[in-house]
Amino acid sequence: MRFAAFPALFVSSLASAAASAEKRDTSSTPFDIFDGPNEQDTLYNDPASKLEYTLSGGQPYPNPLYADRLGTTGPLLLQSTNLIEQIAHFVRERVPERTVHAKGGGAHGYFEVTTTTGANYSMADLFSTVGKRTPLTARFSTIAGNLGNADSVRDLRGAAFKMRTDEGILDWVFLNHPVFWLRDPVKFPHFIRSQKREPQTNLLNKNNFWDYLSGNNESIYQVMRTMSDLGTPYGFRHMNAWSGNTFRAIKADGSFVYIKISAYTDQGVKNNTEAEAVLQAGQNPDFGVQDLFDSIEAGDFPSWTIYFQTMTPSQAEAYKYNIFDLTKEWLVDDVPLQEVGRIVLNQNPTNFFAEIEQIGFDPSQMPNGLDSSVDPTLQARLFAYGDAQRYRIGVNHKQLPINCPLNPTANFLRDGFMNFNNQGKRPNFVSQQDPLNVEPNPYPNENHTVWTGTALQYLSTPSEIDFDLPRIFWNGLSANDQANLISNVIGHLGLATDQSIKDKQCAIFNHVNATLGQAIAKGVNCTLSS
Repeated sequence: MRFAAFPALFVSSLASAAASAEKRDTSSTPFDIFDGPNEQDTLYNDPASKLEYTLSGGQPYPNPLYADRLGTTGPLLLQSTNLIEQIAHFVRERVPERTVHAKGGGAHGYFEVTTTTGANYSMADLFSTVGKRTPLTARFSTIAGNLGNADSVRDLRGAAFKMRTDEGILDWVFLNHPVFWLRDPVKFPHFIRSQKREPQTNLLNKNNFWDYLSGNNESIYQVMRTMSDLGTPYGFRHMNAWSGNTFRAIKADGSFVYIKISAYTDQGVKNNTEAEAVLQAGQNPDFGVQDLFDSIEAGDFPSWTIYFQTMTPSQAEAYKYNIFDLTKEWLVDDVPLQEVGRIVLNQNPTNFFAEIEQIGFDPSQMPNGLDSSVDPTLQARLFAYGDAQRYRIGVNHKQLPINCPLNPTANFLRDGFMNFNNQGKRPNFVSQQDPLNVEPNPYPNENHTVWTGTALQYLSTPSEIDFDLPRIFWNGLSANDQANLISNVIGHLGLATDQSIKDKQCAIFNHVNATLGQAIAKGVNCTLSS
């Protein structure tokens, strides 16, 4: 993309009168600040064999391994630019690792509208026409582990999609489960830290994980899903994904429905057993990343069918679960799936760091026709995700090619580190001299709930309804899947050494189902109170 050129650079002359009388050549091309970047872009896909080595400023250099020194045995010299550039860049070439979702892989593709469902509920242009395609980039990841962890370990998986719509970026940040461990967002850092390394030993401690779970009963549904074989998916291509959070789809007249969004794998769901996951982690800790890359490279393009579940405000008020509770899902029998489109991944990254590691997702990025709800965990994510990218890859991360929208942007965000499109000479404030045009609100911005009352400090309280979905899940498992869940819990909880934590967690399992609780208690040497 080309941008407006800088004005021609004027040269002040202090030379002789004859020289100063010479006319400046007004036919020369004005300096364009983007000539350099555009030139580098033309080389992006060229093989190294077609290029010559240069220093970072473009100067040709005879050998990338040369260093200037005093004689053949003397000290190195500070003038050794080639050496200094390489060493200085080497120690700065890592951006901060993601605190969550560190390990992952990704690819490019498109979202294609396959039905009129999206247009029936939302004015967003990407849903407007059956067959319309929107380019996207996907990133799949584990959640709790570090960048070097195996991607087949027992954990949730992230599935994030960045769509470059005609009306701006749309980021979907999904998980491979329809629910999560918590509904009070302030608990999130505590939950994640319970799976990180201890401050003193820098080792993982199984007591910490179960300490959190046994003290937060609303997590039990996610506990059971994660401890089943759903917790060890076979790579990234064979898993479904859900928004979890509740959003709103809005029509041009301002009417809206609440929606949850899901992506069902067209490859079929496939999971590992605990033994298979452990073996896979040992044989190839990058199995998920490689499986995705290899399938696309071979022309076997993975795809997911996208569905909406919808509720009107009156239906939401009458539903048996709080629709803003991230520990609850909308059961398909209650709220049917409606096909919207499909996602296809058909292009591998050329440069993993530039296209996958530097990508940043932010669920607050939505075009008109899609909007947030009062879901408290979503509200926290609307801030936290964008702020994580401002920390990790910089305040101007949306100027990076992988994060950049395809439609024009104009605002008052200026300067900061690594700014390479500072919006020219346009005013950096709301100006009457050169005002930015604005679009009117596309629809009445109203919510169906009128909020009144005083501010208060709130924390949800677990109740009997938190055990409803875990019981449905348990009863829906086959005998083999139930046995695997029990075995997986015993293997994991059995590593905890704090007896009181194990006793509390066994009591929670027992409250879900006596058979389940008794089997786990027996396996981890706990005695259930009568």
